[in-house]
Amino acid sequence: MAGLRTRDTRAAVAIMSPALILIAVFIILPFILAIALSFSNQRLVPNLNAPTAFIGISNYLRLFGQPEFLQAFINTFLFAVIVTPLQSAMGLGAAILINSKLPARNVFRAIFFLPTVITMVVVSVIWFALYRLDGVFNQLLSIATAGNAGPIDWLHNAWLALPAIILLSAWQGFPFQMVIYLAGLQQINSELYEAAKVDGAKPWDEFWGVTMPGLRNTHIFVLVTTTIAAFKLFTQVNLMTQGGPTGATQTVVRYVYEQGFTRGSVGLAAAASVVFFLVVLAISIGQRYVFRSEEEVR
Repeated sequence: MAGLRTRDTRAAVAIMSPALILIAVFIILPFILAIALSFSNQRLVPNLNAPTAFIGISNYLRLFGQPEFLQAFINTFLFAVIVTPLQSAMGLGAAILINSKLPARNVFRAIFFLPTVITMVVVSVIWFALYRLDGVFNQLLSIATAGNAGPIDWLHNAWLALPAIILLSAWQGFPFQMVIYLAGLQQINSELYEAAKVDGAKPWDEFWGVTMPGLRNTHIFVLVTTTIAAFKLFTQVNLMTQGGPTGATQTVVRYVYEQGFTRGSVGLAAAASVVFFLVVLAISIGQRYVFRSEEEVR
């Protein structure tokens, strides 16, 4: 028996070793390097007159003293707080719709899943055209108000730029949540709905009494993964607003990119990356603790 377990262990290690090596080389090692660089004055292009040296926590002190970083962090946090429930709700609504006895529901599945198949770069280009002064959104606004409102410069308005990015991101990302919720809905025992109907429950009562509790573990997975993805906001901002206007859409990831590759301050960018990682890790652990699975609660 012991020999069999040893062979199984060796086989498991052999199977996992390629993935473990890739994780170590491309995730763990770069993060350790980032921690080391965060305590140095490393530049993207080395300066012979100012060689790389250990500077302690100077980068962290400089980081938290920069209004630009604090604004980027606030923008990223607001984006995650708004887009996570919005995107999850859209995914759940679409999943419930196509899980019902809807005619041609397979066609709707394909239509709903289409946004997530299109890359964010293409989506950003399309939505940039929609947000133009002569774009579709302003034309619809003009029609709805009989020409009394608009046009609105959505992406150059400090109050509207971030909501515009949020709307785009929620539309592009909700099909992923839809698929996860659809799988969760199909795991709920249909007898529970039949029992609820016998008790005289209405559709709204079934939703809150059967569907939502039955999707508890699915909610945990969706909320955690969506939050992590939301904090990585970069592509659509970089393509559509470049962090403007006046920093209204600047994000932490784009701040790291600018500091490291545009301004060449690798040490400061590494410090921002470490802080960002710790914050996202803390939020993910907090979510996992608050929304514990049913088995863990028991």
